[in-house]
Amino acid sequence: MDDSDILSTAENEERMVVTMDKDFGELVYRSGRKHNGVLLLRLEDATGDEKAEIMKQILQAFADQIEGKFCVFQNGRLRIR
Repeated sequence: MDDSDILSTAENEERMVVTMDKDFGELVYRSGRKHNGVLLLRLEDATGDEKAEIMKQILQAFADQIEGKFCVFQNGRLRIR
């Protein structure tokens, strides 16, 4: 699917997009595209288990803060915009 289609589907289904694709930053943050939330994970060298653990930690600590926001996780830090 095209990134724009993914974002539209997620919006229609009231879901957040979790991705490692930096193109969503351009689509959402710079273009002002409407969304229900995007979480961009900058974890290129992480294993699948490490990614799952980081997602678990993010959701436990920030679930109430990330809905409808553009978020970037990189170098152990979560930025919420």
